[in-house]
Amino acid sequence: MSLRDVITRRIRTGGPLPFAEYMDLALYHPILGYYARVDRRSGRAGDFFTSVDTGARLGELLARQFAEMWELTCQADSAPSDRPFAIVEAGAGSGHLARDILDHTQSTRPAFYDAVRFTLVERSPAGRRAHRATLASHATRVDSASRLPDGIRGIVFTNELLDALPVHPIVMTDQGLREVYVDVEGSCLVERLGPPSPAVWSHVERFAVRLEPGWRAEVSPSTVQWIKDAATRLECGFMMMIDYGHEASELYSATHAHGTLSCYRRHQVRAAGDGFRGTPWLDEPGATDITAHVDLTAVRTTAERAGLETLGLLDQTYFLLSLASDTDGWNDAGDDIDAIKRRLALKTLLVPGGLGSTHKVLILGKNVGTPDLQGCLFAGRLT
Repeated sequence: MSLRDVITRRIRTGGPLPFAEYMDLALYHPILGYYARVDRRSGRAGDFFTSVDTGARLGELLARQFAEMWELTCQADSAPSDRPFAIVEAGAGSGHLARDILDHTQSTRPAFYDAVRFTLVERSPAGRRAHRATLASHATRVDSASRLPDGIRGIVFTNELLDALPVHPIVMTDQGLREVYVDVEGSCLVERLGPPSPAVWSHVERFAVRLEPGWRAEVSPSTVQWIKDAATRLECGFMMMIDYGHEASELYSATHAHGTLSCYRRHQVRAAGDGFRGTPWLDEPGATDITAHVDLTAVRTTAERAGLETLGLLDQTYFLLSLASDTDGWNDAGDDIDAIKRRLALKTLLVPGGLGSTHKVLILGKNVGTPDLQGCLFAGRLT
């Protein structure tokens, strides 16, 4: 049975699905969902390209920031614990970024490495199965789980997780706000407008989301709930999210009047915001990645209400520039293959207009004061 069959049967039995429920099935069905197989996701052979696909550079730079966070957490903790320092990556995929971080930490900061316990949180069973092989050289420092652990003293971070959490598309019509549902018409999956669910109404009112007639947008109560849960589980330390996103004033504006919902397959993106008027996210459920840009205002506000303090919000370009040094290949004039790869990796991560400006970095702290982090040297630099 295909995922389309599963979804069609559910609709015919219980009626149209809220799009968020459809998106959850399309991405996270344990057998047929897009993320059920880790070998299709990213890189040249996948459907999209991420910062991790540039090589180990992102992991090396994150390791530097995490080492500083370790030192600051140890200083701020009034009751030092014999527990290891936790680094928790949510949405860890097959574990390549975790491996890059641990490789660099082991070779450059052995004391930090010895203090670390790294937990990879991955909803996909296939992703969790891949962790053992990917991180074999760090087996004694690593755990794999399907949910965030409790009592975290350390760091919770995500890299392109929040944009893949289920969203509720909404449309402002002449008759008022409507929510997008997924229905069946003949053999096709189609969108239907219906009354907003209680979760959508609550979110729209809580975060004062305002749309003009004809505008379409996405809201994500599941992202807000994830942030609240993570904030509760973090006792002392830092949260960091790297993702596509905008402040609410830009996300819910004429600039994004078609919404930001997109789908990726074989490095081709189809999005209403690019002038596409169809519903490509309904064409092949389970075969394409589906994303929407993150409401950074809702994320930050939720975290602050849960007791965290915002330490920095900036473009990935400026975050990584703050962490890089003269030894990272800026002025390396070598023409050997390794030198060229290092320069290209940095360029891909940093150049505005690509990953450097489309990805935003939000860093928050809990019970650590308001330190001036190295990575936040250019805090507030957003494009």
